[in-house]
Amino acid sequence: MTRPDPRQTAAMSAALSGAVDLSALKARAEAANRAPAPAPGGAAQAAPAQGDGSFVIHVTEEMFQAEVIERSTQVPVIVDLWAEWCEPCKQLSPVLERLAQAANGAWILAKVDVDASPRIAQAFGVQSIPTVVAIAGGQPVEAFAGVQPEPQIKQWLASLLDALRDRLPGIREAEAGAVETEPEPEVEDPRFVAAETAFENGAFEEAATAYQKILDAEPANEQARAALAQVKFLARAEAADPSVVVRADTSPEDIDAQLAAADVELAGQLVEKAFERLLGAIRRTSGADRDRVRTHLVDLFGLFSADDPSVAKARRDLASALY
Repeated sequence: MTRPDPRQTAAMSAALSGAVDLSALKARAEAANRAPAPAPGGAAQAAPAQGDGSFVIHVTEEMFQAEVIERSTQVPVIVDLWAEWCEPCKQLSPVLERLAQAANGAWILAKVDVDASPRIAQAFGVQSIPTVVAIAGGQPVEAFAGVQPEPQIKQWLASLLDALRDRLPGIREAEAGAVETEPEPEVEDPRFVAAETAFENGAFEEAATAYQKILDAEPANEQARAALAQVKFLARAEAADPSVVVRADTSPEDIDAQLAAADVELAGQLVEKAFERLLGAIRRTSGADRDRVRTHLVDLFGLFSADDPSVAKARRDLASALY
């Protein structure tokens, strides 16, 4: 199974916790419900609640209170913020829709077109799409941004259901109903299955080769690209000797030590320290050595979502160091 990125999930969840005010959306929805219905031939009605299946709904601002807030008192509602022009959204949304149907109502997928319903995106403080937010009991509880590998999404959802199962009665009811019916077997991409199996067995080189083949055939496949970056990083980090940090601290001119030490620090959740180490090396070097360190730092940026605050700061510092 592809390992989740706890830094990204924790950062987004912390940003959402207690900071999202959905009252404005609630007020707009209640006002819309009190308004008289338009005459035939007048303004268009809101999009129907049921979209791509019984557990996938298309939500507008007027429907948000009933279809998201109220539903979330029974089961989690996973809000998928997307747009028609967003290519990564077109990769993530089908995965979420398939998983929602397979969950048999243990959670509901609410799809929000941010162009049609910009106030919903504003309420969540969304800076990039796709962004996925889990709502429970009327409040956001977890979130992630960007395209994620399917195994990582499954793990995220499983952890969410485990945490909420005793609080939201609809989860157990839906799971009990799923036992009575024979679920359709999930069709998995054999290329990803082979890559993930190699990864689970610690065969990083084999996994990297498998993901690279997918990218060679599908250069726009962000799931394979993200997984390949994770595999390469974990292979380096696990192969590095933890004592290399001391060697790097005492030998700032040793480029190999600086790169390996940054990997060790990043794997140990010392994100800013790893970035600053490489930025310092860039300031001290020139020519091929500087290019090598810069490339390594940019590769590490790719392990995070584009709007991660640590990455944003490091990118600004990188620009200052280079120019």
